[in-house]
Amino acid sequence: MSFGHKRSTLALLALAISAFAIGTTEFISVGLLPLISEDLNIAVTTSALTVSLYALGVTLGAPVLTSLTITLPRKTLLFWVMIVFIAGNSLAAAANGIGVLLAARVISALSHGVFMSIGSTIAADLVPENRRASAIAIMFSGLTVATVTGVPLGTWIGQQWGWRAAFIGIVAIGLAAFIANLILIPSDLRRGTKTPLRHQMKLVTNGRLLLAFAITAIGYGGTFVVFTYLSPLLRDITGFREPAAAIILLVYGVAIAIGNVIGGKAANRKPLSALFYMFIVQAVVLLILTFTIPYKIAGLITIFFMGLFAFMNVPGLQVYVVMLAERYAPKSLDVASAVNIAAFNAGIAIGAYLGGIVTDSIGLIHTPWVGSLMVAGAVILTGWARSLKRKDEAKSRCVSASCLEVY
Repeated sequence: MSFGHKRSTLALLALAISAFAIGTTEFISVGLLPLISEDLNIAVTTSALTVSLYALGVTLGAPVLTSLTITLPRKTLLFWVMIVFIAGNSLAAAANGIGVLLAARVISALSHGVFMSIGSTIAADLVPENRRASAIAIMFSGLTVATVTGVPLGTWIGQQWGWRAAFIGIVAIGLAAFIANLILIPSDLRRGTKTPLRHQMKLVTNGRLLLAFAITAIGYGGTFVVFTYLSPLLRDITGFREPAAAIILLVYGVAIAIGNVIGGKAANRKPLSALFYMFIVQAVVLLILTFTIPYKIAGLITIFFMGLFAFMNVPGLQVYVVMLAERYAPKSLDVASAVNIAAFNAGIAIGAYLGGIVTDSIGLIHTPWVGSLMVAGAVILTGWARSLKRKDEAKSRCVSASCLEVY
């Protein structure tokens, strides 16, 4: 199903605004940790739960809620997703204690998981088949713009008027997205197809897919051991004043955007090989950061490269999971996408939690090398996946050549 070019472009813009709002709220806490900590009189590691519990909410919410709501009309589901999003961030803006703030973050996270699962499907349905990849890219551009501008802008707003003001700003963007979706998204979108439980179970019982999800969680999550505590690191270790954090997050966001583009092109042909080398470089960069973070110029250069490689693996990880799902669970592609979103956020939750343990036990400055070890784990797992793939290819060549050797 496709719609008029102008109408579909406007509808994609509405989805991009929604993605911008959701992308901003996911990482906004990173820039606000010191402010939340001081205002609520709690440890920085306690305020960091706003990152890890949000990610945990997406981890649990994405596959479960996507599966439960898959037969609802897409526009109706999108309507309720944005309502939950606005409610969660409104509660965060009104929070007077860490308990309410954490509950608000989990509520917001539930909307995030479902939106990321259905957003691509809606975008693809708005245009002819030959424009689907571009349509999905337009929708996801909202996430990229959020990383580049939304998070640093929210950090700056929080520094000027308090951390609650940043969440009020997110609510305003959410309301704009809600109205845009209401007006611009067509009502006659196709409904999702319910995937039988036996097909869904293939996703969590197939060894190759489980390995892929583990690579996603560990490889993507390793950076968050450091990134979650980037603002405290810059203030307490590097010696930057708080206003500088917003500018540095802006530079970090630009690096992420560049890395995303490079990662997409690099993963087009051989995603697994591209991921293997990306993870090696990222592990090295994080290790180097341990030694450069006390120095302003060297630290900033290393942080730029950390941002460059932090999200570079995302396109490759998504492509690789889809390739495996097409082979091992072809009737569960939508659910496979949701599970991989869950794996991304499981990585964030693990990384943020591990960063908290490191900070409380041996100190902030040790988060980079611990993150490096986590990414090194992804290097090992990706190498294992490459070895399995080569065996498959050798077996396939052998079968086609009628080899007698048994694999």
